[in-house]
Amino acid sequence: MDDRRSFIKKAALGGMGLTVANSAMAMSAKSYNRILGSNERLHVAIAGLGRRMGAYKEPIALKRSNVELVYLCDVMESQRTKALKVFREHISYNPKLENDIRKVLDDPKVDLLINATPDHWHTPGSIMAMQAGKHVYVEKPSSHNMFENEQLVAASKKYNKVVQMGNQQRSSGHTIEIIKEIHNGAIGKPYKAVAFYNNARGEVPLQKSAPVPEGLDWGLWQGPAPRREYTFETWDYNWHWYGWDYGTAEAGNNGTHELDVARWALQVNFPIHAQANASKNHFIDDGWEMYDTMDATFKFADNKIIKWDGKARNSYNTYGGGRGTIIYGTEGTVFVDREKYKLYDRKGDLIKESKSTSSEAGNVLGGGGDTSTGHVQNFFDGIRGKATLNAPIEDASISMAMVHYANIAYRINSGFDIDDKTGRMYNRDAMELWSRTYEPGWEIKL
Repeated sequence: MDDRRSFIKKAALGGMGLTVANSAMAMSAKSYNRILGSNERLHVAIAGLGRRMGAYKEPIALKRSNVELVYLCDVMESQRTKALKVFREHISYNPKLENDIRKVLDDPKVDLLINATPDHWHTPGSIMAMQAGKHVYVEKPSSHNMFENEQLVAASKKYNKVVQMGNQQRSSGHTIEIIKEIHNGAIGKPYKAVAFYNNARGEVPLQKSAPVPEGLDWGLWQGPAPRREYTFETWDYNWHWYGWDYGTAEAGNNGTHELDVARWALQVNFPIHAQANASKNHFIDDGWEMYDTMDATFKFADNKIIKWDGKARNSYNTYGGGRGTIIYGTEGTVFVDREKYKLYDRKGDLIKESKSTSSEAGNVLGGGGDTSTGHVQNFFDGIRGKATLNAPIEDASISMAMVHYANIAYRINSGFDIDDKTGRMYNRDAMELWSRTYEPGWEIKL
């Protein structure tokens, strides 16, 4: 347990460097004591109590976090009652249960929102929170489309709020270590990265009209998405695969993580070209409406390249693991995933490896673990001015853009060039998908 706590502390402080130490030394004793005192307690609301809920138990319960969970919010009644039972095993008080996120955000006591709603709610809910004066931890994918991607960053600046995306590997101790070594020349000049994910997801039910499940506020679940009748199995998880109204396919659902590590390692921003070959290859007649297999390629200035190999329903371990990132350099190669890294020389000989003490979930449903705990605590400390965010939204949104480019290339069946300064696509058909259709009254306005 001591090792685990040590890891959490190191992960939470991973992005701080010497800046925080120097700023702490510059503070008066009175100021420093105030930071550590009860006046710095943060009041937390969680919206979306599905499979990511487990990632927030420990960071909220730990004494050093100095937070109070004020609200548990979800549009499904059974999710709220289940979440209360889970959290009561970790905290000694009862947070309020609420159906409507708007009522939560109206409460001036709430300091921050953890937004773990479905994809189509991530940006709208986060911007609503900032407009209500809250800081935001938004799960990946932080946006549903490129318009939202820009608006989320603009909102964080306009309302001067701390926003962190839930790409928790940015707070992984062993990942931080090896990325620093790459940046310091451990493999020479990095020029290519392969990000991969594979899973054995099964058959998905066909969408059929069905009664709204008991306890579900279907209208509020849809929120900013155009209204339609309820179809069987939509609300729980299969919304990921039922068209583009709600989800961002597997690239957004999981590719966000590894694409982010690849971009981090190569130190690149927007690509100059994106293309994707993707198709549905499994259970051809089931309800899955998107690709389940994708090969995407992103070209960057300075002859750098990132490839995404996503197999949602074929779990063959092409690269020796279920998910991870391989970084190639002029003098060597690195393999890194959520559990370890391996550093090889140019001949392919292993010269260094490190295994994480973390227990972070891999490619199974659900999630949570030490890295998530460290990432959430880094967010708490960022709000207090005690840490530099490990995944600030202005940087995370660039990784998110790669997801959107891949999905757009699939949807228009064409690659396209990109302005690597603005992220805009030099393709009329692609730009038609820059935004989406919103339910009247739910349009994003800053």
